[in-house]
Amino acid sequence: MSEAVNLEKAYNFLLREDLASPTIGLVLGSGLGVLADIITKASSMPYRDIPHFPQVSVEGHKGNLVFGKISGKTVVAMQGRIHYYEHTDMASIRFPIRLMKMLGIKTLIVTNACGGIRTDLYPGALMLIRDHLNFVGTNPLIGPNDPSFGPRFPDMSEPYDNDLGSIALQTAQQLGIDLSEGVYGGVSGPYYMSKVELSLLRLAGADTVGMSTVPEVIVANHCNLAVLGISCITDMAIPESLSPLTHEEVIEVAVQTRPKFIKLISAIIEKMPYP
Repeated sequence: MSEAVNLEKAYNFLLREDLASPTIGLVLGSGLGVLADIITKASSMPYRDIPHFPQVSVEGHKGNLVFGKISGKTVVAMQGRIHYYEHTDMASIRFPIRLMKMLGIKTLIVTNACGGIRTDLYPGALMLIRDHLNFVGTNPLIGPNDPSFGPRFPDMSEPYDNDLGSIALQTAQQLGIDLSEGVYGGVSGPYYMSKVELSLLRLAGADTVGMSTVPEVIVANHCNLAVLGISCITDMAIPESLSPLTHEEVIEVAVQTRPKFIKLISAIIEKMPYP
């Protein structure tokens, strides 16, 4: 069965559930799904109940689509993201982003937990993603193009919306929250990289490294969504001082960073020009 047919089935299912019509979509990274808990007038739909929706298997990702309000704006949040390494196909990455587009979102906020390659990006820091490097090894737009979503060759000269980035920086300054800026290096995983691999990413221009985000942002740009990306730095990925890392440690730092992360995202959403 085609992806378009599966998307239509999922879309019609959610319409019948009479959920809120969102204008902002959120993808919540490892340990950051708690942001969905502040959604008011919330309706939660497990991924397993939505026809053809990909499932999650990674600790720290609950697997719910949550509809409701944040700071008075109508949102839908992926409480748990889909990773390429879980499904080995990019159709699983495309599906949720395109479904949220069909539901009416105009902006996508992507968040992640990642490693800081730059020395000033310490565990607990937040970074505005200005651009990214695709080291995943593939692209979610490979294969037949669906022109109902976007063109065969979408432009990626501004994958992260500059106006939204300005809102994020101004909001962080007003709240007294340090928000760095940088380039996200996306890799496939599922392992923490070697010293030489991190050195290569740094030479290529990456400030952080993680196993998500880039494919979702490509899909979002293809279907003409404005994108805001915020990274939560959970560990130092500096080749010269690299130490062993576990997923549990990543989650622990993400949990510690939650209060300022929630405060920042909520305030940014409040300033967005949508109902």
